Parts: sequence; structure tokens; C-alpha cells
Amino acid sequence: MRKLFPDYLLITLKGIAMGAADVVPGVSGGTIAFISGIYQELIDSINKVNFSTLKGVKQNGLKATWAAINGNFLLALLTGIAISVLTFSKLITHLLENQPILVWSFFFGLVIASILLIWKEISKWSAKAILALLIGIVVSYYITIARPVESPESFPYLFLSGFLAIIAMILPGVSGAFILLLMGSYQTVIGTINQFREGLSNMDFEIIGQALLKLMTFVLGAIIGLKLFSKILTWMFSHHKNITLALLIGFMIGSLNKIWPWKEILETRVNSHGETIPFIEKSILPNYFNGNPQILTAIIMLVCGFMLIFGLEKIANKLGKN
Repeated sequence: MRKLFPDYLLITLKGIAMGAADVVPGVSGGTIAFISGIYQELIDSINKVNFSTLKGVKQNGLKATWAAINGNFLLALLTGIAISVLTFSKLITHLLENQPILVWSFFFGLVIASILLIWKEISKWSAKAILALLIGIVVSYYITIARPVESPESFPYLFLSGFLAIIAMILPGVSGAFILLLMGSYQTVIGTINQFREGLSNMDFEIIGQALLKLMTFVLGAIIGLKLFSKILTWMFSHHKNITLALLIGFMIGSLNKIWPWKEILETRVNSHGETIPFIEKSILPNYFNGNPQILTAIIMLVCGFMLIFGLEKIANKLGKN
């Protein structure tokens, strides 16, 4: 039986690591869960949370139902994730505003390394796996160049973002932040989290209410997506692992266009704070960039991102041997 200290404290620390990973596009919270040895328990606990279990509160009591869904584990983990997201979101926003080329270069290295690691997990390349790879590349690349139908700040789009981003909690290899980035809603979600935290600091209930409404819309999409896809994705990973991984690899390859560090702004929009921000961008070569391309520093950051992923792999291999 687990004890509050140190067992659940350790789970909270693992949640903090997962939250930090999910804030950074390219690093998966699912990967951290896998590395830290709680991936299977997380999936099992998620699948236990359903209407039939919750209906058992009247018959079995709250304590028995809480134990049935592994409530202590989920609470400790989600607490760690929440702490981490609220802490790291401000740092990421600051870096994106002040050093965008270096941040995107770091993310680019993360994704390239993730592609190579997931590629190694495919035991056999069949015609179906190759087709899944090509479909993933085409679909994700099209998403990076498509004009958004709605503003990333609209409630339907936030709901859809949460619905799709939750895949990071199911499969190692794809981060929720990465999917948000691909959909163009990454900075919107991070900004809303910062807005919520600042509202709490200043006890400004108007700001808290606005941010909370957006966050709850996003979380609602995530919860529904989690329940709808958890069993499906777990089944796919168990029965069609190679095809599923190939699709994920294609998705990540095609999306590299989105995180290419050097961009030309084609169109801007005004966000909810009255700020003019990029809306439509095009990837360009560094020598065509309007400003200092920071090529050498960008390469260093790309290598750092690349090596971080392989460092995580070494940790996973070491834990696997113990």
C-alpha cells in the first residue's frame, strides 16, 4: 500500500515532470510517464473513470469508488502536472517573445530526435505502415499551411484543441503542446494560463473569470477526447503498433514546417488583448530572414534539443534494466 510520503510525493514529482514536458512542443508527457514507470497505471486509471464506476458511489460509497478509480494516484499526478504547467508557461511565453528563433530551433531539435527514436520502435515496415507514414506527412503538412477557419481564441476551436491535444496523455512520442502548436493555438492556451495565474496573483476576478472560461472549455474538450480515444488508441498501440507509430512519425515529419525557426509573416491578426500577432507565416531560408538569423546559436540550440531527447532515452533504458 502506498503512503503519502514518499510514494505519493514521488508521483506528484513525476506529474511535475510530465507537466513540464507537455508545455514544451516536441516532448511528450506520455514519454515521461513511460520513462518513470507509471504509463500503464495511468492508462488503466483513466479507463476506470467511467459512468458505471461513478454510479457505484451510492451502492459502494465514495471511499470505495475513489479507490476503484485509483483516485489518490490521479490526484497526486494531476496536482504535479498543474503545478508545473502554471510555473513553466510564463517562462515559455517570455522566451517566445524575446528569443523566438532560438526557442523554435530547440523545439526543432526535439522533434527530429523524437522522430528518430520512434522510428527505431517500428519492428517491420509493411505496405500499410508506409501508407500510414505518407498519410501522416501529407495531412500534418497541409494543416501547417492551411488557413485557420476560426481564431485560436474562439471557444469551439479551444474545445477542439483540447480534444486533440490529449493524445499526448495516451501515446508516448507526441506532445500535447506539439499538437496545439500545429493547430496554431499553443500561444493562446499558454497565454490564457498566464492570464489565469496573474488574475490569481492580483485577485482580479474579472480576469480570472475570462481565463477560467477558456481553460474550462479546453479542459472539457480534453476530458471528452481522453475518454473517447483512450481505449481506441490503446487498442491500436497493442494490435497495430507499427502502423500507429508510422502514422505518428508521418505526422511529426509533416509538421516540421510549423516549427521551422525562420518565418516570413504574410498576415497578422489582433488578439483579445489588442496586440497584433502573426496569423499566416511562411517558412524561409535563414539568409532571407528580415533581421539577425542567429544561425550559429540556432544550430547549438537545435543540437541541445536533439541531445535532450536521447538523454531521456538513456534514462529509460537504464530504468528498464533495473
